This record gives sequence, structure tokens and C-alpha cells, in this order.
Amino acid sequence: MNVDEIINRLKALANPEKVLFKKHKFGVEATNALGIMLSDIDVLVKEIGKSEALAHQLFDTGIYEARILAAKIFPPKILTKELAYKWVVTFQNWEICDTFSMGVFAKSPIPLELISEFVSRKNEFEKRAGFATIASFCMADKKAQISVYLNFLPVIEREAIDERLYVKKAVNWALRSIGKRNTDLNKAAILCAERILKLNSTSARWIAKD
Repeated sequence: MNVDEIINRLKALANPEKVLFKKHKFGVEATNALGIMLSDIDVLVKEIGKSEALAHQLFDTGIYEARILAAKIFPPKILTKELAYKWVVTFQNWEICDTFSMGVFAKSPIPLELISEFVSRKNEFEKRAGFATIASFCMADKKAQISVYLNFLPVIEREAIDERLYVKKAVNWALRSIGKRNTDLNKAAILCAERILKLNSTSARWIAKD
């Protein structure tokens, strides 16, 4: 299947009503969207398999769902920082941010470098990508030393005061994921939450209590 055939398949699935549904139901706003649910995109993923070349071609079409599909078929083990930086600045919502963070960034050879870069970004969804990658890395990497996760906690504490909805939810997600790794990290995450609770921020208090 070539890129033109894939785009034709995507356009055949287009539903403008679903664009509005996803906006109002899930807060997913995107330009150049066709209105396709992830379950339908996953059917194409199974047919296509992994393909670096097709992933690049699909992403460069600028079609929202084509970019979602690109994330799902790109082989994460060949990701470079330059490519991740190119992609992250295009994120418009939590859906595409999390699709790339979970499926590509966290499973790449360079998740810690990407996390270090993205958690300090100003843009809401670029910053979310950093914390979504932390949360996903907790599930993707089974061998990382406990010190790796402990080093995330000061960053989570620092950024817990960000009041933007999709940043605070990702910070919360990252903290909870660290706490699920093992009993030692669970204790460390709870202590971190207790410190966050004392910060003068509604976002911080929400994160800590949750």
C-alpha cells in the first residue's frame, strides 16, 4: 500500500460530524482533520505494519489523521532527536501528543534526552509531551534503575504549578505512573505529592490530592 492509497482510505472514512464529536466530547481540536476514530486508524495500522518511509510521507501530508497513523507505524528504535523536535512542535492536542509520546518517544533509544528537553518547553502540548513520555517510559522500560525515576520527581514537583489543563493532567499522570513501579517508588511518589500539596497553586493541590 502506497501513501496515495492510504490517504484515499482515510478520506473514505472521513466524517465531519466526528470532528465536532471529538472536540466537544474529548477536547480534541485539530486543523485539517477528517474525523476518524482511533479504532478505525488501528485497522489500517495492522494492514500496513511498520514503515519509516510511509510514516514520513504520511506526516508530511499535514492531514491530522495521517499524522496519527504515522506515529503508529513509525519504528521507534530509529527515532532521532532532530525528528522528535520536528514532530513535537506540531502537536495541537492531547491525542496526537500522547500517541507520539507513548508509541514513539518512550520506546525510542533516547527517551531521557527527549524528556529533559520537553518538560521545559513553553508550549502546552510540547511540555505535555515530556510528562506523557515519563508516564509511558514507566511502562515501556522494565530495566531502568530506580534512580532514573527518582530524578523525575524534582521536575514533577517544579512543574506542578503549571495551571494549564493538559500540562497538569500529564504531570499527575507521570507522578502516578512512577508510584506504580514498585513499593520504594510508591513511597517516594507519595512524599513528592505531600510536598506538592504545600505549594501555593490550585493545580499542584489537584495533582497531589489525586
